[in-house]
Amino acid sequence: MFGIDPSFFSSLLQVILIDLVLAGDNAVVIGLAAAGLPADMRRKAILVGIAAATVLRIGFALITTQLLSLGGGLLIAGGILLLYVCWKMYRELAVSDEEEGEATEALAGHDLNADGTVAGKAPRKTLRQAVTQIIIADVSMSLDNVLAVAGAAQHHFEALIFGLALSVVMMGVAATFIARLLHRFRWIAWIGLVIILFVAIRMVLEGAGAFITIPEIPLLYTPHAPAAAAAAH
Repeated sequence: MFGIDPSFFSSLLQVILIDLVLAGDNAVVIGLAAAGLPADMRRKAILVGIAAATVLRIGFALITTQLLSLGGGLLIAGGILLLYVCWKMYRELAVSDEEEGEATEALAGHDLNADGTVAGKAPRKTLRQAVTQIIIADVSMSLDNVLAVAGAAQHHFEALIFGLALSVVMMGVAATFIARLLHRFRWIAWIGLVIILFVAIRMVLEGAGAFITIPEIPLLYTPHAPAAAAAAH
């Protein structure tokens, strides 16, 4: 009943971890962009960034989930886009501890490394420059988040709704806390990267399965009855 089965809980767990990692990742990008601003402007830029990310997640969710439900080529495209997200995440995980520390300080508004300044080493910029960087990053990362959550939820609508609601709450309420958590426990982000890679490969296989016959691959791909029937004809 209500789709509660082992695969539902597996999807839900993947969704939660993806939300945790991508919300923290988005928060760090916002912090990096805002770090070069004076203290009085920094908070404005961060609030704009978090608000924009929240609105974009809701908007993309309405569009993306409808498109992915069509399957086929759109699922393949979504999976390929998520593979690119994995590459971006891998590169971002290589960001120096100092840069990430500056971003976390900017988000928290506190001198976390006790050097007498808050994000004092970040290059200076204007509010317009920072907000432009933040909005561009938000568009990309919000789409990434919605795609990853939709892919992980698979056919479990409840997990999808929960995941999208959770991502909005995380960005709106707990972005700073999550960024500090991921800065301290780097391994969480690496696990998230592996899960998103798994989801991306599964989406590509699901989409390709609508066009060609693919044998069952444990954990990754199970042929759907309609596809199997079509192949038989």
